Amino acid sequence: MSELVRTEQRDAIFEIVLNRPEKRNAMNLALYEQLETAVHQAGRTDGLRAVLIRGEGKAFSAGIDLTTLMQLSERYGNQWQQRMRLITDDFQRVLTRLERLELPVIALLHGYCLGLAMELALACDIRIAAAGTLMGLPETRLGIIPDVGGTTRLTRLVGPARAKELIFTGRQITAETAAAWGLVNYVVPADSLMTKAEELVAEISQCAPLAVGMAKRVIDGLADIDRGLMLEGWAQSQLMSTEDFMEGAQSFLMRRPPQFKGK
Repeated sequence: MSELVRTEQRDAIFEIVLNRPEKRNAMNLALYEQLETAVHQAGRTDGLRAVLIRGEGKAFSAGIDLTTLMQLSERYGNQWQQRMRLITDDFQRVLTRLERLELPVIALLHGYCLGLAMELALACDIRIAAAGTLMGLPETRLGIIPDVGGTTRLTRLVGPARAKELIFTGRQITAETAAAWGLVNYVVPADSLMTKAEELVAEISQCAPLAVGMAKRVIDGLADIDRGLMLEGWAQSQLMSTEDFMEGAQSFLMRRPPQFKGK
């Protein structure tokens, strides 16, 4: 199996690298499975103070590889659209495990951070973006919603009004706008991403690790993430069987404007 996700431990930092640069790190099932393995490995590694997640090449990630939808029938059977609750649960499990690491998780974003990649970034504790990075949740343009925590975590982070604007329009925003919304912690030049992250880890490392871990659990516990994820799964299980979703997926692959009918 090719190494679609690389891991490396550097002193107290555990680095997870999306490694499909020729596809702008678009996530297929194999990459996503390797991401889950990397997250599990981070949780079992002693002596860490932070996890860094970044993408190789010209982008953090362009999001889900739409060919993954074709793989779902192989994994879940020909009636996969009737099993969307299970499929959504499987996808959500990976990012929930990442979010629940009792370690600070920092996402280093550059180029593009769209769709499932944005949901990955939202499951991290801190986001540092290179100037000009484009971010967004374009799922509604395909006739579906962000169902891997995107709807829930975005709302928790920026509030209902901003979350509705971004999800209703499916638009892309720059890192600078994302920072103004509170979606990104820092915007830095692209060649300063790692430097800024390491500076932040050094500052965090001056604090007691148990206290940092418990603070993370308390802060995250203030929002009802589990209920939000359940609602995402319910909504997506309805939308995946609509004519609009089939039209959205086909129009994206054919690079033409979709003709939605509300059916």
